[in-house]
Amino acid sequence: MLNVRLFDLTTLLFGAASVCYVAALYGKKDTIARVGTWICIIAAVTSTAAIGVRWAESYKMGIGRIPVTNLYESLVFFAWSVNLFYLFVEWKYRNRTFGAFVMPIAFITMVFAFTNESSIQPLVPALQSYWLHAHVITCFIGYAAFAVSAGVAVMYLLKAKREEAKSDGGVIGLFPPTKALDDLVYRSIIWGFPFLTAGIITGAAWANYAWGTYWSWDPKETWSLIVWLVYAAFLHARITRGWHGRRAAILSIVGFLATIMCYLGVNLVLSGLHSYGGS
Repeated sequence: MLNVRLFDLTTLLFGAASVCYVAALYGKKDTIARVGTWICIIAAVTSTAAIGVRWAESYKMGIGRIPVTNLYESLVFFAWSVNLFYLFVEWKYRNRTFGAFVMPIAFITMVFAFTNESSIQPLVPALQSYWLHAHVITCFIGYAAFAVSAGVAVMYLLKAKREEAKSDGGVIGLFPPTKALDDLVYRSIIWGFPFLTAGIITGAAWANYAWGTYWSWDPKETWSLIVWLVYAAFLHARITRGWHGRRAAILSIVGFLATIMCYLGVNLVLSGLHSYGGS
């Protein structure tokens, strides 16, 4: 199908962008980083077209549903979201070093998607609801913001360690100041947290429509609550306790690991209403 070929092209573009950003970082060549930016823009256009084509193809097959309902589609949508959020961050902060830590996340996600079933399949009647659109889209926008926050948190930890050693040279010397990195870790979570909250609320509404209960302590629901609590703790500690720097960066990384567990670990390893492995 055309949409799969476009997504395969997107995978190559994300890989090329990742290589460009890493090469630019180590080679200290901004020209290569600019190439990476343009590749990300082309990838954004290609993946957006792929999503539209897949949606149109589902209608031609008589299924007619938004393409975010199985593991393959959720992975490509997540990578698409990460790329768009990264481009916004790069434009906002006028710094391309973030790409070496964020774009590999999108690339690895697409490679994993490539290993999964890519056919368009109909939804079971119980899941055919407009709540699906709101739930999935809001969740993955939040996930994308958390991915960027975690990538920047890694940069912060590396930069802070180098500053403690009173050495400002090398690749890490090209990173933005720790204050700017710390601010971006926080702002990314500020952006993602409301979307995660909206995703949980719309998910509860969808669950009530599909299964007759708003909350059943399904493993996915439990882990989504854990993720929400981790980021709520981050914001609470930041606002009331003034948490900055290393502790905030580590909590951001812990939150993203919990997000990965919620998104993939639960769906592939544990059994439940959201399990891909059991479908």
